Amino acid sequence: MAQLAMPDLSGITSMEHLHEITSTSRELPMARSMCWHCQSEITGEYLCGQCVKVQPLSKDLDYFACFKLSRLLKVDEQQLERTYYDLSRTFHPDFYCTKDDSEKTISLGNSALLNTAYRTLKNPIQRVEYLIRLEAGAVKDIRSNPAADLFEEILELQEDLESFRQLAPEGSSSDLETLRTKLQGEREHLESRQGKMEASLYLKFNEWDHVQQQHPEQEDAREEKDRILRGMREVLSDRTYVSNMVNELLETTG
Repeated sequence: MAQLAMPDLSGITSMEHLHEITSTSRELPMARSMCWHCQSEITGEYLCGQCVKVQPLSKDLDYFACFKLSRLLKVDEQQLERTYYDLSRTFHPDFYCTKDDSEKTISLGNSALLNTAYRTLKNPIQRVEYLIRLEAGAVKDIRSNPAADLFEEILELQEDLESFRQLAPEGSSSDLETLRTKLQGEREHLESRQGKMEASLYLKFNEWDHVQQQHPEQEDAREEKDRILRGMREVLSDRTYVSNMVNELLETTG
């Protein structure tokens, strides 16, 4: 997996870092309401106001709120990246290398949580999957199986794949090559189908964003929002089956 590029922090001193993160208002939810070290009240600051110890972010952090974004599926990628680098300067473990083990551990945890949030929002598929998890009440009645026509197609493909695997140890034959050609054609068909699913999904992004901008409060237009979320989740479910099948075809037939 590719490593995330981190900002250049080499020219920042510890005092400059301390001033930077204590002179700006912070709004991210913290894991505790009291400092883990001195038990002073914590009201959203990254550092305790009394003992100046770094505080852990809440594991229930809303990734959209973390990056100061509305819950929209089309994000401002430049703003996302700018905010990521700003927060990286706050939580980067290099600034805590001389601290005690507790602060080092908290810094690493905060940095890992930030990286996960950034990767999730940067990828459009992961972004919509995360949004659906946030809106948990909308996914209770969503089917977990693929659409009927897709299910039948996958069953037929799995039978052909099993036949291919049985023939493959015997070496090249006309039956094997005929089956390989058929499966490669089916793979191309599925890849085309996956592309259409993603195009349909991105249209639903526009639909969600329109409703969300008109009704930003979570419970506003709830019925309409749930309808869109269900539609997106079903497309994602079908896309997962197709993607897995494409990968299996590639691995088996080359």
